Amino acid sequence: MQNIYRSLLLFSLSSLSGLSVANAQSLVSGFMAGKGHGSVVVSGTVERYSSVYLAPAKIDKVPIFEEVRVSSVNLYGSYGISDKLEAVVSLPYIESKGNADEQVIKAQNYTNRRAGLQDLTVLLKGKVLSRELGTNVLDILAVLSASTPVSDYKSETGLGYIIAIGNHAKKATVSGVAHLKTVSGVFFTGQAGYSVRDNSAPNAFVAETKVGYAGPKLYVDALASFQHSDKDGTDILQPGFTGFFPATRVNFVRLGASAFRPLAKGFGLTVGVNTYVAGRNVGKSTGVSGGVAYNF
Repeated sequence: MQNIYRSLLLFSLSSLSGLSVANAQSLVSGFMAGKGHGSVVVSGTVERYSSVYLAPAKIDKVPIFEEVRVSSVNLYGSYGISDKLEAVVSLPYIESKGNADEQVIKAQNYTNRRAGLQDLTVLLKGKVLSRELGTNVLDILAVLSASTPVSDYKSETGLGYIIAIGNHAKKATVSGVAHLKTVSGVFFTGQAGYSVRDNSAPNAFVAETKVGYAGPKLYVDALASFQHSDKDGTDILQPGFTGFFPATRVNFVRLGASAFRPLAKGFGLTVGVNTYVAGRNVGKSTGVSGGVAYNF
């Protein structure tokens, strides 16, 4: 069972600016890798959307670009500093492509493609409490994370930045996690936190709930993720909007599922799906993910 527990933080992407958000799975799991153990994962995600959650209602076409496709490759690594402290790093490369008319592209000096390395994320996760509840175990974790852009990708003023690959903001997030493991392998995880951002990006409350099964030959989960930005942000194409997308309020509810199958000699395969079912200033995106993990 310990090998499967070291395999659960498998693939993740950071939130994007404009109308696109690319998230596969959370970087934070309720399981701990253990001292000297960890994972290295290379994963890919493909998403698309043609509908957009704006304020006050959803619209059926992306402004200017009609449809947006986001492809990404993410490098992830985790390492157990001790049995109660774990470090995680993640770095995605993202390509965002629109479908704007070529005459519009030339007239407005836009581009249908933006790509590059996005934001490096580093986090520390610590177990602060563990209690036995009959045959079950409840763990309470604390998480501190920070991210910063690692390339000069652009996210400036103008509708051409609807397809920007990020909001070019530094972020710091503090979260708490409750994780219940049952003797059958079924588990429940809930986490909530607050994210502080610069570059005029609104701060946000973030949360996630997850239920799943972790066995020696299979891991599966279903999740619901939430983000609610502070009210000092703007709404796209509404009064107060200056065309600067990082300053917009980005709210969403995202549902997803993932699975992991261990193979021989520490290797395993991951797959996942996710879709946005509600939001504000975000694309109604649906995506699929897959990756290869090595656990040590």
